[in-house]
This record gives sequence, structure tokens and C-alpha cells, in this order.
Amino acid sequence: MSVVSAEVLPDGARTVPGTAPGAVAELGPRARLWPSLVAVYRAQLSRARVARIPLLFVATFQSVGIAVMMRGVVDSTSEAQSVVAGSSVLVVAYVALNLLSQYFGQLRASGGLDHYATLPVPPAAVVLGAAGAYASFTVPGTLVTAVFGCVLFGLPLSNLWVLLAVIPLAGAALSGLGAACGLLAPRPELATLLGQLGMSAALLLGVLPADRMPEAVRLARDLLPSTYGVEAYARTFGAHPDWAVALVDLGVCAGVGVVSLAVATWAYRRAAVR
Repeated sequence: MSVVSAEVLPDGARTVPGTAPGAVAELGPRARLWPSLVAVYRAQLSRARVARIPLLFVATFQSVGIAVMMRGVVDSTSEAQSVVAGSSVLVVAYVALNLLSQYFGQLRASGGLDHYATLPVPPAAVVLGAAGAYASFTVPGTLVTAVFGCVLFGLPLSNLWVLLAVIPLAGAALSGLGAACGLLAPRPELATLLGQLGMSAALLLGVLPADRMPEAVRLARDLLPSTYGVEAYARTFGAHPDWAVALVDLGVCAGVGVVSLAVATWAYRRAAVR
């Protein structure tokens, strides 16, 4: 039986053993979201620093390798822009979808959620803190992949700063999906499978140029949140970027991120009380 936090218990259960019958012990104030979020983020960042660096190297090496492989396939500037943007965002997808779904899947299977449930922190802080910590590891790999891809395909580096918006927004959307997969999957093996499938979708639908895809595949591509981060970054390579459309793409990422993180928070509550 899982141990749950005080906020999910009914009001009548908030008593301390040993008090007089009918007396209700007064609990301390609930922890606020922002301090709790920072505490969980720092703890997760410290925990994952050593264990995840080799995997981040693999994600970066994989994305750089895909860019090199596609160098001999694409034959236009627009296709090169899609490849560089897609391979850069793929680093985010690898960590947010693959690793985060595995982490929450294993946490649920091993009973690790019981530990978080006993802490006086809001469920949203646990999900957002873990997602933020994992997303932080994608920044170096994404930047390395983007710079390498631009040099490889002869694209400008002047708007590389756009990744500072693409990484957190696309990372939020994908992290929410990855956390939800890990928390809702009944077995950790299934959580790993869902994360792998999501990363494969980000690879196939995000890196390959859209104009070479069948219409049905393009529709599936539009449903993938990372696609809008890829499109936003790819639009900045032109001589006169359409910043309004790029902002719309980033806004879609932000909206999906809010929804997916809310679903992940609900999934955490659901898993923690079981």
C-alpha cells in the first residue's frame, strides 16, 4: 500500500495519533510551489548529473551522425534547414521522451513514488522539477548539434539564440508526454517501449524534410509537438525570417507543454495514491 501526502487525504484523516478524541492536530502550512520546484530540480540535477552524462553523449553523437548521414541525401537549402533543425531538437526528444519515461516508469515500479508522496511538496513540483532537470542536460548537446549542422550544411549561425526558446518550450511539451507515459504505463518495460516509440517518431517525422513525406505522414507530423519547435528554428535560417510564424510555432509548443505537464501531474497523483 502506497503512502500518500497529506494533501490527498480526506479532512477527517488529518489527525495525529495520541491526541484527544475529536481533536484535530493543526498541520503546518503547505509548501509553496516555487520553492518546492527549485528543491526538487536541484535534487534531480544532482542525482542525474553523473548517470545521465554518458546517455547525453549518446544522444548528441546520434544526432550528429544523422546530420552527417543526411548530408549526402538532401539537395536543397530548405531541406538542409529541416535536417539541421530536426537533428538539433532530436537531442531534446531523446532525453524528454526516452529517458524521462524510463525514469518515471522505474520510479513507479520500484515504489519510489512513495518517497515523494511523503514529502510536503505539491505534485506539480515533482513533475516539473524532474522534467526541468532532465531538459537542462539537453542544452549542451543541442547547441553542439546545431553548430555542427550549420557548419556542415553551410547555414548561418546568426540566429542560434532562438534555441534558447526552442529548447525549454519543446522540452516542456515532450517532457510532459514522457512523464505521462512513464506514470501511466502499468509496467516499466511498457514505459520504455513508449519512450522509444516517441523518440523514433521524433526522429522520422522531425529530421526528414516534410515535402518528401506522403500526405498521411505529414498529418501525423503535425500532431507531434516537437515538429513546431523544429519549424520555428528552421524558419530562422532564411535571409528574412518570418518571426511572426516562428512565434506562433513556439506558442503551440508552449500550449502543448502546459497541457502535457498538467496530464503528467494528474498521472502522478493517480499513481501516488495507488
